[in-house]
Amino acid sequence: MRDLCPPGALEIATSIRTGEKTARNVVEATLETLSSKDRSVHSVTHLFSEEACRQADAVDALRKQGKTLPPLAGVPFGVKDLFDIAGHVTTAGSIVLRSNPPAKQDAAVVQRLRQAGAIPVATLNMDEFAYGFATENAHYGTTLNPHDTSRMAGGSSGGSAAAVAAGFLPLSLGSDTNGSIRIPASLCGVWGLKPTFGRLPREGAYPFAASLDVVGPFARNVSDLVASFYIMDGCDRIPEPAVAGSWETLRIARLDGWFVDNLSEPMVRALESVCAALDVTRTVSLPEVATARASSFLITAAEGGNLHLPRLKEQADSYDPATRDRLLAGAMLPADTYLKAQRFRRWFHEQIHAVFRDEADVLIAPAVMGEAPRLDEPTVTVGGKVVSARANLGLFTQPLSLPGVPVLTVPVLVSEGLPLGLQLVAAPGCEEKLFRVAWHLERAGLAGCRLPESAA
Repeated sequence: MRDLCPPGALEIATSIRTGEKTARNVVEATLETLSSKDRSVHSVTHLFSEEACRQADAVDALRKQGKTLPPLAGVPFGVKDLFDIAGHVTTAGSIVLRSNPPAKQDAAVVQRLRQAGAIPVATLNMDEFAYGFATENAHYGTTLNPHDTSRMAGGSSGGSAAAVAAGFLPLSLGSDTNGSIRIPASLCGVWGLKPTFGRLPREGAYPFAASLDVVGPFARNVSDLVASFYIMDGCDRIPEPAVAGSWETLRIARLDGWFVDNLSEPMVRALESVCAALDVTRTVSLPEVATARASSFLITAAEGGNLHLPRLKEQADSYDPATRDRLLAGAMLPADTYLKAQRFRRWFHEQIHAVFRDEADVLIAPAVMGEAPRLDEPTVTVGGKVVSARANLGLFTQPLSLPGVPVLTVPVLVSEGLPLGLQLVAAPGCEEKLFRVAWHLERAGLAGCRLPESAA
């Protein structure tokens, strides 16, 4: 494990602002790293070399003119391949869309990051149409875990998590419907945020399941995660988590029941260490978690299937067979099944709101069962049975997708082995509470991103 990590987003911006580095040099070095080193990880699908260098030159010109630079001036970032980038075709990880016209403008959150001076340099690999937890893409290849390339990176935003974990990029964007930010963040060992449903604009991000989709960032440290979130939220000022208030004033509890079964021993120890550091002694139960998971799955399948059905009737052979079959199955779900799932969703939303009102401000839960599964043995153990990892990595994330609450993935620092991730959960609109807890865990040395052994 390397002690010296590449500079983070805010550190890069400061070095450009002070003249220690130029934006052009930063971007060129990033593009060279992605070109030369990503072959071992396969996180990138397309580089924006010329456009990125032009924007970098514009940042450097502003500084030479003595102009005040925006907060992320010159910071390179990548986007999951479902975000619009002006002038380029948005493929959403599929060849089905490759004949579409280029996007006329950037996705809304990309626009806001550009306005803050950040520079998009690449699109990043994903499961086709965001339907999966593995980033095994029949068209663009499989993204590998930078910590052990024989293992899964997770998905569907696997390229976004892997590029940050490998040290290629300080920031990236992903989307989360049932765990597509939280699972790869956990398996790759980076910070990831699924914001409150509806808080960040989704315009220009190719949809999957409209009533569950959110967009959010990956980063190697909490400050960068916070900065990118507030910029995408349209804020003019980036608050420091530490000045927002102490984590000690928050009511923190651990989720039990569904969320304590099927855990590996390292994950059990990670949960215990974090709870001990936060002086967490209370547990909280959520009702009908299994039904919540099933409802989230059904809503996703139905909305995704019906979104793609017209195209499937014409281009079924162009889809990855695994994606195609699941979309077709979702499109054939009876309408009353979908309506029952949505009715349950409203009830479950009320239950978790009652917990936040009466019992806790922040809840702690595992994000995944343990370390990343092997690619040649893609299984996990649930209820004592060996089952498909691709179908079951969302065991702990899917139920928490249903109520639309914000969830922050914490990369727990373990003494040995592969990364592990926990979920911090708060009431809608309360991301700031999650940042306060995350900030404390990072400063206490219990959580953070570590670079892979192989990083040069």
